[in-house]
Amino acid sequence: MSLTLPGAPLSGRPAGVFNGDVAAPRHLLYFEPTPKRVRVEFGGETIADSAGAHLLFETGHLPVYYFPVADVRMDLLKSTDHATHCPVKGQASYWTVSAGGRTAENAVWGYPDPIAPWLEGFVAFYWDAMDAWYEEDEQVFGHPHDPYHRIDALRGARRVRVSVDGTVLAESERPMVLFETGLPVRYYLPREDVRLDLLEQSGTETWCAYKGRAGYWSYGGEDVAWTYEEPLYDAERVRDLVCFFNEKVDLEIDGEPQERPRSRWS
Repeated sequence: MSLTLPGAPLSGRPAGVFNGDVAAPRHLLYFEPTPKRVRVEFGGETIADSAGAHLLFETGHLPVYYFPVADVRMDLLKSTDHATHCPVKGQASYWTVSAGGRTAENAVWGYPDPIAPWLEGFVAFYWDAMDAWYEEDEQVFGHPHDPYHRIDALRGARRVRVSVDGTVLAESERPMVLFETGLPVRYYLPREDVRLDLLEQSGTETWCAYKGRAGYWSYGGEDVAWTYEEPLYDAERVRDLVCFFNEKVDLEIDGEPQERPRSRWS
C-alpha cells in the first residue's frame, strides 16, 4: 500500500490516529530516493538503468519510479506533441520509445518546468508499456515494490465458512490468514475444504507485485476466488490455497457473519 492510498497515514483519511494535528493537502506528493538499482527493458534494450531512481507517492495512486534523465537512453526516445496537466505537478511532456523494431507511443513522461521543483530532470515510464522491470537483479511485476508495504501469512484455527445466496462454497478450520498492508484480511483455504465442483476456472489472470500471478474461479458468472500456483517468495505460504473475495461472498468466522469490506473489488 502506498503511503497516500486510502487509509494510509498520508492519505488525508488515515485508518489510525496521530497524537497531534497532521494537516496534509488533499492532493499530496512525497518524493523519496530508493537505494535499489532499478532497470527498465523494452525491445531487447535496457531503456533505463539507475542507482538514483526515486519513488513518487501521490494521493490515490500506487508509487511510481522516476529516473534521472542521465540514466535513461534518451537516444531511444522521441519527443511528441502529447501533453497533460496535473494541478500539483505541472505540464507533462511525453516521449515515444523505439527499440528492437518496436514502438511504445507516449510511454515516457516528465515535467520540464514542474510545480514541484524536485521533479525537474526526472522522467517516468508507463509500467505496462515496458517489457520488464528489475529491482537489483530480480524481475518485479505489476508495480514498484513499496518499502511501506508488508505481507504476513499466519496459520490460523478459526472456523471459516464461505457461501453465496445460501450455497456453501467452502468450510475450513485450517486457514492461512494473510494480512497485507491496506487490504482486507484474506483467508486462504486448502483446496480439499473448497467446493471446487461448484466453481469454474474463469481464465482471468492478474499480477500482484508481492504475491505473483493469480488464477481465478468464478461462481454464477463472477470471479469470486483465486489462487497462486507459483507464488513469489512473499506468498509461498499460500501456494495452491484458495481465497475468496470478502467483498463478493458471505463470510463467517467462528460462526460470526462478517461485513463485506469496501475496496476496489467491491
